[in-house]
Amino acid sequence: MTVRLPDPQQPTATTAGQPTADDARQAAAREFLADLESAMQPTTDPDRVPAATSFRDHSPLPAVGTTPPVPQPGRPPMSQRAADISGVMVASSVPTFAIGTAATGVLWASGHADPAVIGMICAAPAAVAVPIFALARVLRRAKETVEAAPPVHHHHYNGPVHQDHRSINTQTRGVWAKTSNELPR
Repeated sequence: MTVRLPDPQQPTATTAGQPTADDARQAAAREFLADLESAMQPTTDPDRVPAATSFRDHSPLPAVGTTPPVPQPGRPPMSQRAADISGVMVASSVPTFAIGTAATGVLWASGHADPAVIGMICAAPAAVAVPIFALARVLRRAKETVEAAPPVHHHHYNGPVHQDHRSINTQTRGVWAKTSNELPR
């Protein structure tokens, strides 16, 4: 591969005797091409080491900075399930607020709302719900206890009984699986 550049001894169209930026670029290009051609020449000399063709920079990377994180606008990052539940809570708060405001307006407009009646109305759902939840929890624990207990087996035999407590050793090998069950003697 031979690349020919203009001869540096020839005067250019600029003022004679003063090097230009173009002349410096051409000289650097000539030097680079000469080094490239010498590296590409095949050689039989065992002492000649080929020129390096790669470079790795081992200098440490610059630090990013010490600025603390800034809270971003919008919803915080969360799982899809948490985002769905959050949306449901936001959506259900609007009707709850509307019903509460309407009830407050009615009680205020009537002028004779009894605090004891209001307390019973607010406490009635809790008074009914607490025993129901407690009963459901007791039943759930009882069910878990029954499922966790091992089953009881009763066997009744007439005549001599022999129980065999052998174990089977299984090996599966090969691309096409072949299982060999070997009973001990």
